[in-house]
Amino acid sequence: MPVTQRNNAPTALEKRFVITGGPGAGKSTLLEALATAGIRHMPEAGRAIIKDQVAIGGEALPWGNSEAFAELMLSWELRSWHEAAEIAGPTLFDRGVPDVIGYRRVAGLSVPDHIWRAAEQFRYAPTVFVAPPWEAIFTGDAERKQSFAEALATWETMVTTYTELGYTLVELPRASIIKRVAFVREKLGW
Repeated sequence: MPVTQRNNAPTALEKRFVITGGPGAGKSTLLEALATAGIRHMPEAGRAIIKDQVAIGGEALPWGNSEAFAELMLSWELRSWHEAAEIAGPTLFDRGVPDVIGYRRVAGLSVPDHIWRAAEQFRYAPTVFVAPPWEAIFTGDAERKQSFAEALATWETMVTTYTELGYTLVELPRASIIKRVAFVREKLGW
């Protein structure tokens, strides 16, 4: 019987890497720095949804209709997951489908079955980077209205959620952006 050689192209899971954590921990800054090195990324759903909802006077906001906000987040994350399939190389995600579960938990909302199914069906690479709370760089803005205490609670919830879903978490160092970029590249062999 002939031996079938494995294609060396990365599988769908090996191409999708998540960076999660609480707000204001430097995830987006890290992803922008990695993008300048030519590494593709998918932007965070929450910020974009908030900007759009504010612009149109919509109510699907964390401080408005949090149920609608969570459903928009899920749709965004699923679209990003599918879009990454069209990218030749690896893609980093500024949050992923499991973050929707974490958001709902932080907001005190139940997690419907369809969101659990989405988190199980639309998987990412087994290694997930988590940005720890870092008060020295934490700032609020028009889209980020959480306090540092809320950022800490969000981080704890994301760690719990991703762990429950079977991911291995790698904590990003509280270090300069140059060191964080080098850390991620080294861990991923890029």
